[in-house]
Parts: sequence; C-alpha cells; structure tokens
Amino acid sequence: MSSQIVHISLTAKDTSSRLSEQPPVSFEAIRPETHAITIDPRKRFQTMEGFGGAFTEAAAVTWQKLPAEKRAEVIRAYFDPHDGLGYTMGRTHINSCDFALGNYACAEVDGDFALQHFSIERDRAAILPMLKEALRQSGGLKLFASPWSPPAWMKTNGRMNGGGRLRPECREVWARYYCRYIREYEKEGIPFWGLTVQNEPAASQSWDSCLYTAEEERDFVRDYLGPTLRKEGLDHLRLLIWDHNRDAIYERARIVYDDPLAAQYVWGTAFHWYMGDHFENLTALHEAFPDKHLLFSEGCQEGGPHTGEWEVGERYGRSLINDLNRWTVAWVDWNLMLDERGGPNHVGNYCSAPILVDTRAGEPLYQSSFYYLGHFSRYIRPGAQRVLHAGTADELETTAFRNPDGSIAVVVMNRTGQAIPFALQYRNRAARTMSPARSIMTLRFADFQSQPSSECSTASARQ
Repeated sequence: MSSQIVHISLTAKDTSSRLSEQPPVSFEAIRPETHAITIDPRKRFQTMEGFGGAFTEAAAVTWQKLPAEKRAEVIRAYFDPHDGLGYTMGRTHINSCDFALGNYACAEVDGDFALQHFSIERDRAAILPMLKEALRQSGGLKLFASPWSPPAWMKTNGRMNGGGRLRPECREVWARYYCRYIREYEKEGIPFWGLTVQNEPAASQSWDSCLYTAEEERDFVRDYLGPTLRKEGLDHLRLLIWDHNRDAIYERARIVYDDPLAAQYVWGTAFHWYMGDHFENLTALHEAFPDKHLLFSEGCQEGGPHTGEWEVGERYGRSLINDLNRWTVAWVDWNLMLDERGGPNHVGNYCSAPILVDTRAGEPLYQSSFYYLGHFSRYIRPGAQRVLHAGTADELETTAFRNPDGSIAVVVMNRTGQAIPFALQYRNRAARTMSPARSIMTLRFADFQSQPSSECSTASARQ
C-alpha cells in the first residue's frame, strides 16, 4: 500500500455501495480546505482487542434453518479475515437467555451442589456447531461467556425469570459453575478468553435475570468468583463486571475498583447501549481507573426486525465511533442472526440483527448494520491503536486507528442528507474526497514512519 495513495470503501443509502471499493485518491499539497480531518499517528491511545457478535441459541437455531451453502456463506461473511467482516470476538450465554427457545440450565437438579448432573448437552445441539464453524473460518476467536441467571434452585425467587437474587448459600457452587462451564467447552476444543459476572445485574426482566447491587457483585467477585477462578487455574480469563448500560457504569465500577481485593481479579467493565448514550461516562471511568479496560458487550435495535431500515446502521456507526473515541477496546454486537420476526425469543422480546433470515426462502438478508459494522471490523484489526484525529466539520463523525502492519484506517460517517467534501490531512499533505449523504466510509493508507510520542505511549501502556 503506497503511502501516497488513500484507498476508500463506501456504504451509502440509495446506492448499490455496500463496503464497496471506490477510486483511490492521492495525497497532494495542502491548500485552504473547507472541511478537513487531520490525522496524527504519533499520538496513540488504547489498543484494540477486536469486534464480534453473540452466539445465542436463537442465532444458532436460525443458522441451522439455512441450506448448507447459505450456512457457509454467513459464516464467511462474518468471520473470514479477508473477504468477510473479519470478526475476532464472540459472546455466549451460560444457561438460557431471552434469545433462547426456553429456560434451561446446565445443572437443573435441585440441590446439586456437587454439580454431578452438570451438562452442556443442549449447547451441543445448537450453539456448538455454529461456534465451531466460526472458529474454523476465523482461525481463532476471543470468546467470552455471560450468565443471565443461575439455575432456579440457586435463586431467592425460585425461578430463572423475573429477577431474584443468588441465594447466599449458593455463592460457592455458583462460582464453581462458571469454571465447570469453561472446562466443558474446552473439552469440545473451544477455549475462552473472558467472562462477565452477570448480564444486566440491575434489571429484573420478564426473562432470565438475576439482581446484584454493586456491593453484592464486588463481594461475590472478591470472596468467591475471583478466588475460585484462581484455584481452578482459570485466572488468565479476563473478568468483566457490570455488563449493563453506560448510564450507571461509573458508580457501579467504582465500588468494585475501590476495593483492591476485588479489583485484583477484574480486567475491566462491560457495557451496553440501552437507556441513553452517556458516552462521557466512559471517559470518566477511564480517567479514574486507567489500568482497567472498557468493552462494549451488547447492543441491538429493539422492538422487532426493522428489516431494511437504514437508521439502524447509523445507530451502530454512532455508537461505535463514540465508544472507540472514549477508550473502548472491543465492541461485540448482540445476536449474529435472527429470523424474519426478530426471534426466536421465549418471551416475545423480538429485536433486529445485522443478518436476518427468511426461513421460508432459506435466504440471509444483510441489513445496514452489517455493513456499518464492517467499516470498523474489517479495517481496524486486533492490536490497532487509536490515533489522534481532529476535524473541522461537525457533521462528519470520525475515528482513526493505526494497525500493527502500519496501515491507517479512518472511519468517516455522514448522517446528514447532504454530501460533504473534505480533505484528509496527514504529514502536511491532503487527500481530497467526498462523504456522500447518509453514508459511512473507511479510508486506508500506509504509515511506516511515525513513532508514538512519549506522552501517548504512557497512555497506551496503561491499557
């Protein structure tokens, strides 16, 4: 890739462009520019772990309804590192979640404190076949697991749905439960990269859920889960707290991080996008605890499939840009695929996904969010560092990264109804192009000379 050439991929509404290569542009002399985006790769920040999606039972069952050639197609579309989105991360659910076909647990026998009846047989029927194909196509995934609810017999309300809490006498066996789940997947040739303590611990849902206060989560990590992972030789797993919305992320994480005995076990904080944006809370948490990481673990368009709606992709793009610009090191979507209703879902909580499937025709339907995600995951690779960018057009939303191979990827999104010309400025040179209306584009060029400044090397090292 010549350092004088900028390659451009584009996705734009009311056109056929979908991650489509455009004619390249060249760096030329700077002149007075109406709008400019300046990139300085010497100033570097967090290092990326990757992008991905969730292997739910709903996604897996939907995938299995496709013909064999279409199943292979969507796995390539997501996980092929060259021709697909290049996903390198994934999430699974321990026991059932709302996007399962019903409530289930790996140990359902009441009082099975020894976990004698523990089994992942249900996962073998649906989730594991899809997951193994993704692992094969990608060459390896950073996979993390999240529980929505312990088995009903471990909870104060006696059922998996409707909130409830973990019974105090079940804390020790619940900590061992995570480890057993990890080990059973390892037997299937599926290693894990991380864990979250509990999905959405502040929400009593009509589906699988379990409540923790911040103090309860802190104490469970400090006294049970952290020590058990260490005892079982699984303390290499990245343990993430919260796994809920940005609105309360600072206070929830602070209570755990302020306890050094609990904080020693915690790699970072996972978060979702529901209940408002609150992007500034990510910066606040990073600045207060710069040695801990931020990971976006779930987001989807709620309320049905939203087939063909362009605004869904733009919601993804806006969240991705703002999260990445505020120290997020990984971004993981929710269901990899769903059916034409936005399910299956055992409580009717239908949502959208980047790939919807017409199960009657056996056809995957690629949504705007699929292409918007690809403008990040395909070109910002694991190990990439965010670099400084500054712009003069408020209408253009931007982030920029330097990949390990020396290439720079600059994502530019335009949610307005007007085309906006701009110049990409780098090393006192400018490459001029146009951001079409309602579009997202990724500009790529080589940077083999810059070295990080001492200031930003320190900031990056804290990651």
